Amino acid sequence: MECAAKGSGTRCIDAATILCARCEAVAYCSLSHRIAHWSHHKHECDRLQQQMESVDILNDFPFTFSRESTFQICVKQETRCSFLSKRGLHQVGMWMHECQCGGSSASFNLSGLNNGWELPSVLCPCRGPDSFVSEQLCSWRDYYTWRCMPLDSPVALPLQWPLTIYHAAQLVGITTSNLEGSDKLNIHYLGPEKELLQLAVFGELLALFPGVHIHIELVGPAIPTQRDGEKISISKYPCCNEAKCVCKLAGENVSMNSSLTLQLWRGFYHDRYTDIVKDSFPHLIIAPNSGIAVYSSWLPSIELIEKIDVPAVFTDYCEEACHLAASCIKTVTGRPLRLPVQLNPFRQPIAVEDSVLLLPCYSNCFLFEYHL
Repeated sequence: MECAAKGSGTRCIDAATILCARCEAVAYCSLSHRIAHWSHHKHECDRLQQQMESVDILNDFPFTFSRESTFQICVKQETRCSFLSKRGLHQVGMWMHECQCGGSSASFNLSGLNNGWELPSVLCPCRGPDSFVSEQLCSWRDYYTWRCMPLDSPVALPLQWPLTIYHAAQLVGITTSNLEGSDKLNIHYLGPEKELLQLAVFGELLALFPGVHIHIELVGPAIPTQRDGEKISISKYPCCNEAKCVCKLAGENVSMNSSLTLQLWRGFYHDRYTDIVKDSFPHLIIAPNSGIAVYSSWLPSIELIEKIDVPAVFTDYCEEACHLAASCIKTVTGRPLRLPVQLNPFRQPIAVEDSVLLLPCYSNCFLFEYHL
């Protein structure tokens, strides 16, 4: 972990092991750096202290592996690599992108769409559900019960992407029953990176939105130049590793008259919006793990989003990142959030290793909505 005062004065002299005595969320390389940094840190200290008191809530997952994937990773008793290795998933298919050993989005290619779960059928959603979603899914437990999977299945790790889309849609009031008489759902998805290497899991949206034609515009600088403008159709779920499972049979891996298409756009949203919106005005804008407070390139996109009357949901790795993002948005627009910063029940249930803060961090951990 880096010293919280790094780059703000004198050179760091040691590892960052001295904690702020109040919040215990940041660390310093020396007592002198802690004292010097107080004039800055005092504005966030109380807020971080409150967030540290919510650690147990952040780590609360229903899975049999929850302690292993949360506390033990945070204290370095386990790593993502060891977690995956124990399950035979390290450096395999879509799973190779769940640890730092995996490739970057620059290596994205369409072969990733053919990646399966590499798990037995009982542990993965390789076929359509036994029933429609009769009630709103509000937790990983709800989802696993609906999909008839045991709580030792690790598929929630990559399923964070489609389930976060589902939850964001529910928050803004978009359901299969109220798409204003239309059976099409247009989503503008901003800043994709790792998910470009796991596009097969977006097939789960076919089950979550039965009978709906879903079109997702994926827009961001991480999309390789050679993929710009490419359209991808997904008509099935990722398969299991059983040769005789019905998910391998032709015509058996298609879901409920739904369809899912993805289109790739390289660049920033504010630069590509005019081209995108010609054929796809959004019902929802979503920006997973957005990092708004970190990247100044977000500012013109925020200004654009302010001008169009569309719900926009942003997520980030921790509550503090969302708080800073919300402050940036308020500075640009002068308007408060429509929905406050809140915990995402479908955050990825494995901790981020070596996070900047001592706060537990999870992919898509917190979210908020901005909408006029």
